[in-house]
Order: sequence, then C-alpha cells, then structure tokens
Amino acid sequence: MKAPILLLIAAAPLAFAQNGSVQDSRNTNIPGTDTHFVKFDPPPLPQWEARKAHLRKQILFAAGLMPMPPRTPLNPHVFGRIERNGYTVEKVYIETLPGYYLGGNLFRPSNGGGKHPGVLVAHGHWQYGRLESEPLFSGPLLGATLAQQGYVAFAYDMVGYNDTLQTPHEFGGKVEELWSFGPLGLQLWNSIRALDFLEGLSDVDGSRIGMTGASGGGTQTFLLAAVDDRVGFVAPANMVSAEMQGGDYCENAPGLRLDTFNVEIAAMAAPRPMALVSTSGDWTHNVPNFEYPSIEKVYALYGKTTDVSDAHFIFPHHNFNEHSRGAVYKFFQKYLTPDASPHAVTEEKDAPPRLQDMLVFEGMSLPPGAKTYDQLVEAWKQMSRDSLASLDTAGLRDELQTALAASWPERVDSTERGEGLVLSRPGVGDAVPAKWYPAKGAPVLIVDPAGCDTALKSEAFRSARASGHAVLCIDAFQTGAAKTERPKLPKFYLTFNRSDDQNRVQDILTALAFLKEKSSSTAEISASGRAGLWAVFAAAVAPVPVRLHADTDGFHGTDNEYLSEFFVPGIQRAGGIATASILLETRGAGKNP
Repeated sequence: MKAPILLLIAAAPLAFAQNGSVQDSRNTNIPGTDTHFVKFDPPPLPQWEARKAHLRKQILFAAGLMPMPPRTPLNPHVFGRIERNGYTVEKVYIETLPGYYLGGNLFRPSNGGGKHPGVLVAHGHWQYGRLESEPLFSGPLLGATLAQQGYVAFAYDMVGYNDTLQTPHEFGGKVEELWSFGPLGLQLWNSIRALDFLEGLSDVDGSRIGMTGASGGGTQTFLLAAVDDRVGFVAPANMVSAEMQGGDYCENAPGLRLDTFNVEIAAMAAPRPMALVSTSGDWTHNVPNFEYPSIEKVYALYGKTTDVSDAHFIFPHHNFNEHSRGAVYKFFQKYLTPDASPHAVTEEKDAPPRLQDMLVFEGMSLPPGAKTYDQLVEAWKQMSRDSLASLDTAGLRDELQTALAASWPERVDSTERGEGLVLSRPGVGDAVPAKWYPAKGAPVLIVDPAGCDTALKSEAFRSARASGHAVLCIDAFQTGAAKTERPKLPKFYLTFNRSDDQNRVQDILTALAFLKEKSSSTAEISASGRAGLWAVFAAAVAPVPVRLHADTDGFHGTDNEYLSEFFVPGIQRAGGIATASILLETRGAGKNP
C-alpha cells in the first residue's frame, strides 16, 4: 500500500522516554473525530488510483459490505400520490434486505413524460429526519423544488428514523463489531439499494444521477460516491471537514478512517463533478482555504479542476438552509440539465404536505415477515458466511488482510537500544522492541504474550539456539517493554485506530520482514497462547513462506473467544480462524492451528 496523500501528522522520528521505554506513535498519535488533520499534495495519478482502490476496499469492509451482499429483490411499493404545485409526492418502501424495509418519499415533476435526471436526497440528524421542515433544513421543500426543476428525487430515511425503525439509530456492541454490523454499514447498504431503486424507475435516466445531503446526509453522500460510481454528480453540504469527521454512530465504524479522513474520502469522487457547500458557522468554516484546495489538487490530476467548486456562506449555524440548497440547485442545473436555459430557482412557498401524509407506515403495520433486530443480526451473520463460501483463496486472503489492516513493510529500520533493537517502519513511527541473536541457521521468531524477556526463558529459545538458529524475539504492541500507559482513548477510537491485536499482528509481520532482510532462509515462528493467535493470522497473510509452530490453546473461533482473546473488528466477517487455516494449508505454512 502506498503512503496516503492526506495524513494526520508527519511521523516523528523514533524516540525514547526518560525512563527508557520506547515511544511508539501508536500510543501517542491517536486521532479521533475532532482531530485537526493536515494536508499533503496528492501523488501522481497512477498512485492515486491505487490509493483510491485501497480506500474503497477499506470503506466497504468497515461497512460489512465486502464482498457486496446479494442484491435481493427490492419489492418496491409506491403509493399515496399527492398532487402539488408542479410536482407530485408519493410514499415508498423497499426491501433492501430480506425482511428489512427502507422508507422514503418520491418527488416527481407533474409534467411527467420522458426520462428525467434522478437525485438521491439523504437527510441529517434533524429531529424529523427527511420530513423536517424549518428554516435550517426542509426536506420536503428540497424534494419539491428538485421535482419542480425537472428531477425525480428520492428522499429516504436514516436507520432508526421515521419509517425505518427495525433497528434504533444507534445500535450494536462488540459482538456486532466482530461481524461488521452497525448503523454505518446498514445505512450505506440502504443508500446503495436506494440508488438501485431510483436508477430502475422508468422515468429516470440512469446516466444522470446526482446526490445531495447535509450534515450526516453529507457524510452519506460522499461515502456512497466513494464506493459507487453511479453517483455521477455529488453535492455534500456542510460536512466535508478536516476538523470534525462526524460524531454519530451512523458516520463511524471500526476501520473506516484508518490512515485517512473525510477530505480524502470526499476526493475519491474525482473526476465526477462535485459541489462542496460550506458555512462560517460550523466545522466547514475553513473549506475555501483548506479542504477545497486539497480536493481541487486531486481533480487537477484528471485535468478537471473546473468540475469541483465550493459555495461558502456566512451563516452562524450548521444548516442546509435556503442559500445552501440554492447552491445545490445551481450545481445540478449546470450538470444534470445543461441544455436548459439557466434561471434562478425560487423555492416553493406553499406549506409542504402534512408530516402524517408523507409517513409511509402511518396507520399501517410493517409487511409480514419483517425481521426483528435479533433476526437481522443473525441474517447478517449468515449472509457473511454465504459470501465467504463463494470466494477463492485470493479473495479470502484479501478479506482477511483487510480485516487485520496489516501490511508487509517495504523496509524495516532497526535502531540499537542497549542490548537490543527497536524495529520500525519508515515514516510510520511505530516502535517494536526486539532482541536479535544472529547465527548461520535459519531464523526463528519467538513471540510470547508476556513479551521478549519471557520468550528468552522458553524451551523454544533454548532449542533454537542449541540448534544453531538465528533468533529474534519481540515485545509486540503493549507487551513487555512496549507496554505503556496511553491517554484516554477518544470516542470512536477504532474508526481511526487499529485494535491492540491488529497492531500485534502487524508487529509480527514487521519482524518477519526484518528477518527476510537478514536471511534468505525461510523463517520460523514459535508462539503460544494469545501470541499463537497473533502468529497464526500474521503467517496467513504474510507474502513470504513461514514455518509456523503456534499453540492456540484450543481456540475454536466463537464470538466470546474473539472478544476475550483476539479482538479485531470484522474478523468474523472475514471468516476468522477458519479463513486463516485455509490460507495456511494452501501455502503449506507448516503446523496449522
């Protein structure tokens, strides 16, 4: 993986605390939703395209959508048409997963006839969601005006809002995280299926699809654009920021923003036309000077700087008000209806239909067979198992490596520290205390859950030295000399940071890369207990042959075992120990768990 174009901070050189303990950037550089990120120039276009492909995979895995679930029949129900001034509004519900229903409203031009551009409308965290109608945001007014302008607009719910109530808006715990089931993923899947619905309408031109939303709806807009190229025209309002990344559960999922943040994710829309909308009264206050120039540089890679713009308004509050919406209307006019004569947009002044008249399930029950929350969780788990069964070995390795968020270092630096070494990856700032005993025999890596000092007392160490093997032992992340106090971890810590066990797998890969630089012989790993699990997963995704001797203490891969012994978000979604075993057997990596 190439270095990201937009990083939190430049990695600090390797350093030691006054007490001699290693300062590892993973314990000190801990980003969160309110971290102020900084910008870097993008790499040349080929490297950016590779980076974008990596980020798309990361987003989809964090959402539990890698591989993509099957697109089961939507079974759309469109009914309850209301005739208004120049537009109609209808109630809609679609079955985005078997037994799970997404509600919304469809706004259409009254003049009917022919194919119209389509616009997806995602709402933010206003009290009444898509049906909010007040000065800071009016969903019905937005939909009505788009329809009057000649678009077919589909405004749909966030999870847990209005008609989409089979889960709360905030849901899930550690078990659900093992399976990558949470509000962000379910919401992103709903967006994908909402796009399927809109694109499939007989009066919509599927080659002209735009999307807009503000606040949490802005997050939905740039996330869907990042993973689905069918969104051809992108207008996120008052959300793309280097200062705040979205403070709600539906905007965060473990692994979503590892080594990245929203500005880079929004830039993934390039070269498709994008209109950023920002305001002085919230976290987008500096977009014209900071976020917009960063994104513009990515568009410059494609020679498309004229297709990205920012409309900035001086307003004291976070909003999607009349002025912000006006910038979106102007953007869609330019790109979705370029042959029409430009004209000022005047929003509908009549009161929108009553909230009760736009609710889908007002006075109705959910369709028969609608799943409960617990049934949805079990269905998600089964869907994960089924999707893995269709993958070949390469697909399984990709799935597991993405879950572990670990990579093979291009180079490993080693710094002497007393009688030992500190291993690190250039430009990263991680620090792995180690002890190295060179010899002519093939190298052996010994990993103990208590750290290197305990490993040096083991029979594995004595046997390896007696047999003439070179030996390396390490203090994996937060073990032995690497154990240190950390500051209070921010909310949504795992959205931006790897879990301890992910870091430990990375440290083993770093140690193996060091051994590869020292010797052409196949390395051996000897590990037991929890360290045995770290070693199994590292060996499964390592790109070099490994002889593995790992005692995993009868680990079977249940949810409870992962929670207590090897917590990695999405590990069950990736098949866990079963996937690792398949990869080890395929490569002949020695003794299997």
